[in-house]
Amino acid sequence: MTDTAATTATPEDTGPMLAADGTPLKRSLARALRAQKMRALALIAPLLIFVLLTFIAPIVDMLFRSVENQIVSDTLPRTTLALKDWDDSTGDLPGDDIFFAAYQDIFLAAEAKTHTRLGTRLNYEFTGVSSLFRKSGRGLDDIGEVYQDAFKDLDKDWDKGAPWVELMGSDDFVAEAQAWEKGDALPEFELRDGMADLLPLTAVAYEDFARFQRVEEEKSLLKEEPWTLVHTMLFRDLQAQDVSGYSGPRAEMLKAADALVDGGELPPLDVRTTFEKIDKDWMDVDVWETIKMYSPNYTNGYFLNAVDMQKTPDGPAWRDDDERIYGLLFKRTMFMSLVITFSCIALAYPVAFLLSNLPARTANLLMILVLLPFWTSLLVRTSAWKVMLQQQGVINDVLVWIGLVDDANRLVMINNQLGTIIAMTHILLPFMILPMYSVMSTIPQTYVRAAKSLGATNWTAFWRVYFPQSVPGIGAGSILVFILSIGYYITPEIVGGTTGTFISNRIAYHISSSLNWGLAAALGTILLAVVLILYWAYDKIVGIDNVKLGG
Repeated sequence: MTDTAATTATPEDTGPMLAADGTPLKRSLARALRAQKMRALALIAPLLIFVLLTFIAPIVDMLFRSVENQIVSDTLPRTTLALKDWDDSTGDLPGDDIFFAAYQDIFLAAEAKTHTRLGTRLNYEFTGVSSLFRKSGRGLDDIGEVYQDAFKDLDKDWDKGAPWVELMGSDDFVAEAQAWEKGDALPEFELRDGMADLLPLTAVAYEDFARFQRVEEEKSLLKEEPWTLVHTMLFRDLQAQDVSGYSGPRAEMLKAADALVDGGELPPLDVRTTFEKIDKDWMDVDVWETIKMYSPNYTNGYFLNAVDMQKTPDGPAWRDDDERIYGLLFKRTMFMSLVITFSCIALAYPVAFLLSNLPARTANLLMILVLLPFWTSLLVRTSAWKVMLQQQGVINDVLVWIGLVDDANRLVMINNQLGTIIAMTHILLPFMILPMYSVMSTIPQTYVRAAKSLGATNWTAFWRVYFPQSVPGIGAGSILVFILSIGYYITPEIVGGTTGTFISNRIAYHISSSLNWGLAAALGTILLAVVLILYWAYDKIVGIDNVKLGG
């Protein structure tokens, strides 16, 4: 009977199970699950965005800044392009075409006031380049003044903005420029048809001038005389181009200038000599090698500097022994952070053990004393240690008073590694006590009593029963204290002197003083990598799953 019913079942009997609203149950459950996931995502979205903006984004930005080098190619686009074909292994200076490209780039950078930023960037790699670019920004204007004055003497219209607009701009742009009124948006410059072929260098220079006036100065081209660079480019074009067939606006003015140039009365354009007059350092091949080496948009130069190396035409090379400081700082940072961590363990373990075994009322009262330093400014606590540790400070005075130290041989405990270790151990000690206490307070006392009842001594019961259960607290506190200490810079800056500072102090210096953010980012990236490697090693040796804060 049953078999017959099964074989004669209708499609409706074997169809999908339906929900109350008539939709397939599987689809209904999927929709409900999807809605549940969206609600959960909406709940965690604010936290996710906060972490992304305050943690992930800064780290990504730091990683990018450690290799980013676009300022050279952005500021000197023509020069970097021309330097690609220059063979710096010969020891010869670049050709006149490269000097000419540098003239155009540095002139434009000086107008935009970005040449000093470029000089500062290259000065990190070659001392003296900063002043070189600063002087060049002021001096290169002299190259075109002789041509500007000559054209002006020939026809005063060369000294005005409107004739240039009529010559270089399209008819539509000229009409828009003449109709422009103050308060309206400035029209975008449009080059006259055929002008890029007739006066190619002048066209590019004038377009740069027009763009700068519109975007940076917000001034009408009709009222602004072009830069001396534009006059230089016009002189160069009139030497090379035939303008006799031009019949557009200002044709007679242009042809008269062409006759002046062809007459040979104007001095030849000698950019190389002008660079040499501005500063003889431009005749140093190393300057051009530095520009070429750092012309790519991305560089490993910051990381090489961070490990006491440098880029050279022959590849990476170690710096001189007296210039290797970052390796020493990294070693000192690792060593002192480990010493501080072990000092905190030695001091925090007895305190945490005592707190976990005292009655709750007494333990809570003592816990207030542990937390008390958090209610005092870090700067105040560090400054207090500076007062206490100095040779005429409280600690030395007490040691002299009780006769442990002679007055003439007071201990030197400030502006060195000892001072940094003492001050940072005191500051970071609560971060070790709290994880230890949270773990120890969950260890049942019955375990120790049971061990003693079975004949174990106090030491054996502690070492074999109690201590292994407290190891997770030690691990949690150690990771917390070590990571905090490796990145500290306020306390080492105040009490560390020259031998007690960390790599973080150098990072802070490059961010706030030297403004070498690329090197600071590279140092920070290396420090982050070191911490991650140590974290991985700790996980392999101890096991991160064994680290907990109680429970």
